[in-house]
Amino acid sequence: MYMVAGLGNPGEEYEHTRHNAGFDTVDALADELGVRYWKNEGGALVGKASYRGHELLLVKPQSFMNTSGGPVSKLMRAYGVAPDHLIVVHDELDIEPGTIRVKFGGGHAGHNGLRSICDKLGTRDWFRVRIGIGRPPGRKPVVDWVLSRPRSKDDTEAFDHAVSEGADAVLCLIDNGLEKTQQKFN
Repeated sequence: MYMVAGLGNPGEEYEHTRHNAGFDTVDALADELGVRYWKNEGGALVGKASYRGHELLLVKPQSFMNTSGGPVSKLMRAYGVAPDHLIVVHDELDIEPGTIRVKFGGGHAGHNGLRSICDKLGTRDWFRVRIGIGRPPGRKPVVDWVLSRPRSKDDTEAFDHAVSEGADAVLCLIDNGLEKTQQKFN
């Protein structure tokens, strides 16, 4: 079983913001895999799917970004998911909008959702699909940037493209492993 945890914040005011790129990617994956039912379990919305012989647990923590580690770790324990079968999808400031990167392990780079997961799991060794949102223009505060929606047509298209690529990267990672996925998407 693989757990695919998309990071974001619950509530209408946060829908489709840059910080919710993880939620949007998991939703795109759910659409592709035909997931129609979401259950509220362990502090998260959980959808179940099958993909080429693998069970997938699609997870959107509802505890807000900064405490995502609680629901993720609780569900991993409940379903017996090992850290090397966890794929976390999240927004990334240091990657250009419209692009993604895939990696295994690493730090949290100041991302509070990743920090929470690292703290709760006691390890940094899990997969990450990083959705590029870029840095804010000018002197716009980072918090205002990540909590806003892409506005222009180009920004919206780049965001939507990265979300779609992120969903494809998750499936590629399950099918082909890290190296081939990085060759294709990085």
